[in-house]
Amino acid sequence: MNGIFYGNLAIMRLDKAPSHDSDKLLGSGVFHTIIQKFIDYLKKKNSPLLAVFPKEGNEADLLISLFKGLAKQPLDAVIKQNKELSTFGKDSYALSRLVEATYSFWIKHERFLIYEAKDHHEFRDKIGQTKFDNLIEGMNNAIRKVYRTIEENCSGEHIHVFRQVPAGCKVGMVVTPHSPNLKAAIYHPLANIKKINEIMIEPPLIINPPSNKRRGMFTEVPSNPLKNVDFKPEEWLCYPAQVGPKIIHLYFNIKFISVTTTVANMFDLVADDKLEQKPDAIYAYGVPAKHLNSLADPPTVFYEDKEEGILVGAVPDTPEFGFFGYIKKMMLTLHNILIMKEGSLPVHGAMVKVMLKNGVSKNIVIVGDSGAGKSESLEAFRNLADEYLQDMTIIYDDMGSMKLTSEGILSYGTETGAFVRLDDLDPGYAFGEMDRAIISSPSEVNARCAIPVTTLKEVLRGYPVDYFLYANNYEEISSSKPVLQLFKTPKEAMAIFKEGKRKAKGTTSETGLTTTYYANIFGPTQLMELHEKLALNYFQALFKEKAVVGQLRTRLGVAGMEFEGPKEAAKALFNSIMKLV
Repeated sequence: MNGIFYGNLAIMRLDKAPSHDSDKLLGSGVFHTIIQKFIDYLKKKNSPLLAVFPKEGNEADLLISLFKGLAKQPLDAVIKQNKELSTFGKDSYALSRLVEATYSFWIKHERFLIYEAKDHHEFRDKIGQTKFDNLIEGMNNAIRKVYRTIEENCSGEHIHVFRQVPAGCKVGMVVTPHSPNLKAAIYHPLANIKKINEIMIEPPLIINPPSNKRRGMFTEVPSNPLKNVDFKPEEWLCYPAQVGPKIIHLYFNIKFISVTTTVANMFDLVADDKLEQKPDAIYAYGVPAKHLNSLADPPTVFYEDKEEGILVGAVPDTPEFGFFGYIKKMMLTLHNILIMKEGSLPVHGAMVKVMLKNGVSKNIVIVGDSGAGKSESLEAFRNLADEYLQDMTIIYDDMGSMKLTSEGILSYGTETGAFVRLDDLDPGYAFGEMDRAIISSPSEVNARCAIPVTTLKEVLRGYPVDYFLYANNYEEISSSKPVLQLFKTPKEAMAIFKEGKRKAKGTTSETGLTTTYYANIFGPTQLMELHEKLALNYFQALFKEKAVVGQLRTRLGVAGMEFEGPKEAAKALFNSIMKLV
């Protein structure tokens, strides 16, 4: 079993099932590396546990030798057979603490397993999936068994409390060879990068990425940002993502594997029958900064390859870009540009289908930038109106689109998950979602929780729009500024939506009261001329179809109203729906 470490990140790679033999587990390169890291950690702290080690010899080799012995027999027998280990037996209690500290040091790493399969059939059927389950569980069980045996043989006491932590890995991936089916020579190196076929997560998965906020926007550049990039296959993986109706191949540097895993809770993997299709866009996340720094500030860029007929996105590999927002928002930017060129209007907002127990249903879209209170207001609505609700289906949580069809305006989603800010939700929310959550930066400002909230079928189905509301998070309410204010004309509505005003909540590097073109720097700002024409058409169509168009004052950015504001906004929205019944 080979491995690579980036700080607190441990990545193990296999091309066959690992041996459960204790000698082979403890003699692996991964184990030797973690032991050496652990000893370096003890030395840095000047830990008293160092007193347990013999004065002569290599500490890592001696400790591995001791653990190999303890995995089979009691401490006395191990020392009797190997005199150079005798110092370890002078204080059995301190040694027991050393064993526990070693195991804890390993467990605190963010641990990932990459299984390199020969082809996608190996784990595709139900039997194969069971095989992958068994591989992961077998590895977890083997490592736990070795640890417990060592602990008991060291202390001479039986363990009575068992904690079934995933001792091997928290995330397992099956990867296979894959070609992106692109003709230009610049993309040929991508054919050597393996794609993710299956991913298994042990929730809750808690990660601490290098950064916890995003800054700036994504800039179009005149040349391909992948030019001259050396894509070393062992350092990259591909997650082929279904982003709304578009296929985007996300190529990521494995040192960002913990950040990128969040994608699995947000975007479905592309179905097998679409894998051979040419992608609509490719996105290289973690490109060496030297290739991008001169292109823009920040160097988060995209390029339209007209000859190949795709969009190309790229973000550097430096720690400041180690935040999931850079993955999610670039993918949405690429999606939005693609659909705008086809005549659809991107919507930075959240959409739900509300069904009341009396049979009435309404489709509600709330538009707003990050931290405006979209998700918070809809969650408050769910809690408030629960006794009247038959069902509440999330169509999208952050980005969607509207399309003019023969049936009128239909709205579609992009993601199957939600990347929600924990600070602004009910304290019990995250705990209620622990069984499937990926939590980022839990102790930091802008702590986030990524959870699945809908299905690809709902995302792609298309729903008519009954309510189209702007989330105003900065204004207090008054007689002239009600919680729910309706607009009378497209011109009046467009003035508010276009200004995109909100109070920044720390989700990006912005502070204070800001304005953003249509609350959406993810495509519309870059193609403003095209978006202006589309926006006029769609707002006129909304009024023609008699949708309720207005603004909802969530007051999420007003001090002291972080929870009450969305609740009152939800109440006003509910009352409006009841009046229309």
